[in-house]
Amino acid sequence: LEGVRPILVEVQSLVVTTAFGMPRRTAIGYDLNRLIVLLAVLEKRCGFTLGNKDVYVNVIGGLKVNEPACDLSMAVAIVSNLKNRIVPTDMVILGEVGLTGNVRSIPRIEQRINEAAKLGFTKIYAPKNSLHGMKIPEGIQVVGVTTVGEVLKKVFS
Repeated sequence: LEGVRPILVEVQSLVVTTAFGMPRRTAIGYDLNRLIVLLAVLEKRCGFTLGNKDVYVNVIGGLKVNEPACDLSMAVAIVSNLKNRIVPTDMVILGEVGLTGNVRSIPRIEQRINEAAKLGFTKIYAPKNSLHGMKIPEGIQVVGVTTVGEVLKKVFS
């Protein structure tokens, strides 16, 4: 969100085996400390080996994301590159990732989903506990998720 206006952003990642003893973490448009925590969650809670990988993440278009609602999409982008699997282009992924690997609720979820629908997206992964009592636009499939592992299984299955 920029103020109260939802702005959808595209995120990308590159994960490669490090050539040095200490892996490099680089973030453009995303908080480096959030990236480091997110990598620790992916390693501890989801079983991915990232301690020997350089990880580069980028928010497309030179934008800077300052809110945690981008965490889940960044996690999916990282795993996508790690597994060499493509994320479908008609998908929006929203959610804050907690230290236990849970997907935490985010504010103004209905506004975000409506904006995604206007832009032609058809499938949205969002925190399950944010979706209660919400009116979902026609033609949109909203999938509620509770953990990072759950969304990774659903996206890559």
